[in-house]
Amino acid sequence: MLPLWIRRRWYRARLKDPAYAFLFDGGPEDEAVSIDCETTGLDTRRDDIITVAAVKIRGNRILTSERFEATVRPSVKINPEAIKIHRLRERDVAMGRAMAEVLPKLLHFIGGRPIVGFYLEFDIAMIDRYVRHWLGIRLPNPQIEVSSLFYERKYSDAPPGTHVDLSFAGLLTDLGLPMLSQHDAYSDALMTAMMYLQLKDMKARGVRIKRSRFSSVTPMSAG
Repeated sequence: MLPLWIRRRWYRARLKDPAYAFLFDGGPEDEAVSIDCETTGLDTRRDDIITVAAVKIRGNRILTSERFEATVRPSVKINPEAIKIHRLRERDVAMGRAMAEVLPKLLHFIGGRPIVGFYLEFDIAMIDRYVRHWLGIRLPNPQIEVSSLFYERKYSDAPPGTHVDLSFAGLLTDLGLPMLSQHDAYSDALMTAMMYLQLKDMKARGVRIKRSRFSSVTPMSAG
């Protein structure tokens, strides 16, 4: 993959609407945005976003008073397996706004800030579907993957065979953070922001996450 600075130059040249050039401005110093989406399914080419939420992070504070939440009316049916996860039914999102209305507000909220997320690749792929359609580019923002920050703090020096747990619940437990209502877009964005700030602080102080001596290495099977 090309370095981000090269992709950003290419995206800027291809931007369909110059009114969105602010996406390339970098955003306020020491700010980021934590984001999460709930969707009709897991196919980034065909499924739709049904809820999206974001919250700003400034320095070591989560600005819960500066949050973005939207329910989006999808153009495809919600997969029953997805309903089991986020418990959003067709009737729950039937009065949602069109993405054509939601996306400009979301992009103005994000601005040029780095985007923080948990397995962020999926959320960005979903948003990029709409961004490519309207602006002809992908989101140019730097991306911060919380699971990668966690891996670096806990597993980067682990011996071969170590069992690696990068689940959302596992991260919260190891970081001593509360579990809010999971698979709610805003709650997930807020918990992700909390994890990000704690991991950022741990890195700054050179603190690592301890691994259990008794269960960290997966035993080899006999035979």
